[in-house]
Amino acid sequence: MAVPEFILRLRKHVGHELLWLTGVTGVVIDPHGRILLHRRASDGCWGTPGGILEPGEQPAAALAREVAEETGIHVVPERVACVHTEQPWTYENGDVVQILDIAFRCRPVGGELRADGDESLDVGWFAPDELPAMSEMVMRRIRHASHERGEAWFDSGTAAPGG
Repeated sequence: MAVPEFILRLRKHVGHELLWLTGVTGVVIDPHGRILLHRRASDGCWGTPGGILEPGEQPAAALAREVAEETGIHVVPERVACVHTEQPWTYENGDVVQILDIAFRCRPVGGELRADGDESLDVGWFAPDELPAMSEMVMRRIRHASHERGEAWFDSGTAAPGG
C-alpha cells in the first residue's frame, strides 16, 4: 500500500511524531444482509474497507473511492454509522498516527468483487453469523452500521446503547 504523497511531505517535517489523520470506513451491507470484507495486505486481517482522507476530499466520496479501489464494489454511503477516535498506532518504521474514523453504512450499487492485490489480499461477502475473526474495533463498526435506527453513534467515552 503506497503512502499518500501528502503524508510523505508531512513526515519530512515531523519525522515519526504523531500525525492526526481522518479515516473513512465502509460497512457495506447487501440486500441479503451480508457484509463486504477484505483481508488487508498490511497485516493479513479481515476488516471493512476504507482509508485516509486526502486533502480537500469529502468523506463520503473518499469512502466510495476506497471501497471501489480495494474491493471492486461501487457503493452509495447511506448514513454515518459511528465516529470514533482510535488509539495511536505505531508502524514498523516508527511512524505514529492516530485516526479519527468516520464509519458509513453503505449499499452496493454495482461493480465486480475482486481483490486489488495491493491493499486487499482477498474479498468476500459474509453473513453476520459467519464473520471471520476480526478486531473489536471492526466489530464495533459493523454493529453500529447494522442497527436500523438511522442515527450515528459518537463515542462519548461511555458504553454505546445497544452494543
